[in-house]
Amino acid sequence: MTVSARPITSELPLLETKLYFPKWSADRVSRPRLIDRIDPQRTLTLVSAPAGFGKTTLLAEWVAAAPTRPVAWVSLDSGDSDPAVFWTYLITALQNLQAGLGGRSLSLLQSPQPPPLESVLMTLLNELAAVEEEFVLILDDYHTIETHAIHDGIGFLLSHLPPQMHLIIASRADPPLALARLRSHGELTELRATDLRFTPDEAADFLNQVMGLAISAADVTALEKRTEGWIAGLQLAALSMQGREDLPSFIAAFSGDDRYILDYLVEEVLRQQSDRVRHFLLQTAILERLSGSLCDAVTDQSNGQGMLETLERGNLFLIPLDNKRQWYRYHHLFADVLLAHARTESSESLPGLHGRASEWYEQHDLFSDAIRHALAAQNFERAANLIEPIWPTMRNRQQEATVRSWLKMLPDSLIRARPILSVAYALVLLNAGQPERIETYLQDAERDLAQLVQAGSPEAQRIAANEVQYRFLPASIANARAYRAQALGDFASTIAHAQQAMTLLPPDEGYERGTTAAFLGLAYWSSGNVAAAHRSFAEGLRVFQKLGSTQIVVAATPILAQMGTGQGWLRATADTCEQTLQLAEQQCGPMLQGTAELHLALSGIRYEQGDLAAASQLLQTGEALREQVAISAAAYLWCLVKAQITAAQGDLDAAFDQLHEAARLYRRSPVPIAKCAPGCGSKGTVVVAAGQTGGSPGMVTRVQFVGR
Repeated sequence: MTVSARPITSELPLLETKLYFPKWSADRVSRPRLIDRIDPQRTLTLVSAPAGFGKTTLLAEWVAAAPTRPVAWVSLDSGDSDPAVFWTYLITALQNLQAGLGGRSLSLLQSPQPPPLESVLMTLLNELAAVEEEFVLILDDYHTIETHAIHDGIGFLLSHLPPQMHLIIASRADPPLALARLRSHGELTELRATDLRFTPDEAADFLNQVMGLAISAADVTALEKRTEGWIAGLQLAALSMQGREDLPSFIAAFSGDDRYILDYLVEEVLRQQSDRVRHFLLQTAILERLSGSLCDAVTDQSNGQGMLETLERGNLFLIPLDNKRQWYRYHHLFADVLLAHARTESSESLPGLHGRASEWYEQHDLFSDAIRHALAAQNFERAANLIEPIWPTMRNRQQEATVRSWLKMLPDSLIRARPILSVAYALVLLNAGQPERIETYLQDAERDLAQLVQAGSPEAQRIAANEVQYRFLPASIANARAYRAQALGDFASTIAHAQQAMTLLPPDEGYERGTTAAFLGLAYWSSGNVAAAHRSFAEGLRVFQKLGSTQIVVAATPILAQMGTGQGWLRATADTCEQTLQLAEQQCGPMLQGTAELHLALSGIRYEQGDLAAASQLLQTGEALREQVAISAAAYLWCLVKAQITAAQGDLDAAFDQLHEAARLYRRSPVPIAKCAPGCGSKGTVVVAAGQTGGSPGMVTRVQFVGR
């Protein structure tokens, strides 16, 4: 395995700097006693300590100590709490180790209809298990992640991590993972604040060699004790001492237990800077990352790059994020204090600074950051204007959680005055499991659309910029109501609203029409009208095939096969599955999701046709492919088909075991079950009737879930 740079491409660009290793410099204090404790043979290394204890610097030295070791690095921030964003960065970092690594899982994650996260992670684990060399993944600043789904996913990875992979997490607080279990099994290495504190010797090296002071051993010991080895405190103290003549008096007056010491030291640091440097620090404190061009835009000056280089040389808590010295960030603690001072001294200027940052990010197509700064500036109109055009892309990328966090910061009156945002908010609420709240927003959207038509739209420029979205809004509203009805189990209303959406869509529109037709098919199926379900679902797949959306066609054809099999159309359904398999095999890249399920569908058909040998072979092939990529929601179907074949071969005891396993695996989903009794639910039991039909003696003739 070789470490190589790979450009990041997506409709919403990722920040490459988040994947760079922090640079280790030999003029820093080396910490071999800690480097030796990081054991890549264990599953997890946790570096957990408050801000300013050198966690990132330690890991940078550990990486530099073995330059040939394959390491992937992700620097996390609060924007990565969206699961889709987090896992995209993580997999992209792994691809910097080996071209194509994680390609199948990334493709699943970014597909128009992503499978459940567990399926993505199972695929990722299978890809990681195929790597031959040992490698390491480092997640820095993990404390910024606040989403339980991400913690659950990391826990799942740790439980199944291949032996050649090692995970390192650096965090200000212990992550909510099964640390006790890892600790008891000897799979955890822990480095905490007591380990990371500078020893007296390390403090002496830092103060006298790195910071260029000349203080006595006694003064070093006094300062080290009063800061308790806290590295950031020592650095702040050293900066305050630069230029002072009476260092012993300063050290004697220094109080390590003073709760205001941090503010005092920073004030001392800022006071010793020139007005030009101090002004630059306070203006750029709003930025999570800094570049010369971005700083120029925010400060309305032209010396940003030079100032950043000056700050770096002066050890003013500036950390380079790449090897070219183009991107930096302030030490988190230093940034917090700078921002607090900026809010105290010049709060009236902060909205303007955030506004200029937002404009710079928009010009560079970094829309998430542009929106974040517009919201911080409380320029809600600008934020809304930025959110509207990227909403379809965010939805297709399954990043509704991020959109929801943005919309929650907007005034509700603004959302309800904009039809696009009203519908977007209704959909993110629906996806968040709050269907009861969406109707008000849909009605607002309908009212505003009618007023726009009647009044000729005074906001013509904004509407023109989002013309396509406005054209499809009536259909989107009908679809949202159909989703709501489906979630509430009102299948009649689901069908009515989905049919309305179909009539509202322009005849030449592709993607939305295909989506609506397929959804209408599911609604028909839920209500028991299998013939209408098959017609509508097949129409949707024809649209997607015409558009070249092969992944959707392959993933959805097994559902169409269940509908066809339910009507007894065995030969035609088998032909459809085989044609779709050929289509899947013609695609380059990783195997498409749904390929394994196509083999499962064909296995069931061959069983119904009495060809047990072909059914068994197709099932075995499908199960082998399933290890690479599968739709986890269909897990119980594998056990059902396997039980049918097993019973037909005469082993009824094993067949019953497989059916009970199917009952255990069953989970309710929007996709109905072909042979499902009314009231079927996630706690249903399996009823099997065995007898003699046109097939083999003992063949299972009735298999259904019966709700209790």
